[in-house]
Amino acid sequence: MNIKKVTPLLVVDRIEPSLGFYEKLGYTAVISIPHEDHLGFVLLAQDIGQIMLQTRSSVAADLPAVSRTGVSSLLYIDVESLEEALASVAGKSEVLVPMRTTFYGAREAFVREPSGQIVGFAEEEKKPT
Repeated sequence: MNIKKVTPLLVVDRIEPSLGFYEKLGYTAVISIPHEDHLGFVLLAQDIGQIMLQTRSSVAADLPAVSRTGVSSLLYIDVESLEEALASVAGKSEVLVPMRTTFYGAREAFVREPSGQIVGFAEEEKKPT
């Protein structure tokens, strides 16, 4: 399996109070998605990597099976092939969210690994050649 990138996703009550903290660490918000009356998701980036923040209410709306676990953080793993990633952990994990395509074109699925941690696998949309 070819892993391209691993990003922590922190589940928070509100994103706005944390933005200044991460900006002081050199992160810049590169993607912001509203949810209800506030930010629901933010991707923060800097040279060494990325951090995602997503509100509990946004997770509940987008990934109810993941939300029901009470998750406070998870790993979001970008892979070359979603099918290969899922095949490699079959029988070693519980599928919480089967393969789906997001509104931004990523194919993703979420599993619970044996210790209970949540892992999301994502494959970028294939561009026509």
